[in-house]
Amino acid sequence: MKRILCLLFVFCFFSCTYAQTISGGVEYSAQDALIELRNNIPKTDFFLTAKNYVDSNHQENYSTLLKGQTKLNDRTLGLFSDNTYAVKYNDDKEHVWYYDQSGSLINVEIRTASNYPYRTYKFTPEGELVNMSMRVSENETFIFSPLGKLLGHWLDENCYDESKNVIMTRKIVK
Repeated sequence: MKRILCLLFVFCFFSCTYAQTISGGVEYSAQDALIELRNNIPKTDFFLTAKNYVDSNHQENYSTLLKGQTKLNDRTLGLFSDNTYAVKYNDDKEHVWYYDQSGSLINVEIRTASNYPYRTYKFTPEGELVNMSMRVSENETFIFSPLGKLLGHWLDENCYDESKNVIMTRKIVK
């Protein structure tokens, strides 16, 4: 489970343990981000989740990913090293759907906005909160457990733990 969480963070291009000022002068610390995340945690829509419980485009999505491509006309895809994958539909800016390699839903992520800063909340298909993130900018994201423990803080290409140790790296594709 820990491996899956780490891999899912990479797909979302999360960013790590020093607050960074973004345009407009907004600055977040880990504590600021946690306070913001705990306000108005959304609920999953049971019917929408049920509709996406199985990836109806699984064969096309997975074969596209195996070819090294991530873009289709109506959606963006991401493949992880454990063979799970994510789908973000262009007409639904609020959700990212995470599937196992057979096309069964493993998580749904809800985004509160598409402009920075914004919050994301990842849930199981049953509606249980897995983690919550504050996307401060394209290069900085704080990730917390449902209980408020800092799981990671992405800053540029490095993800740090609470002790400022690098726990993961990524390559940012622009």
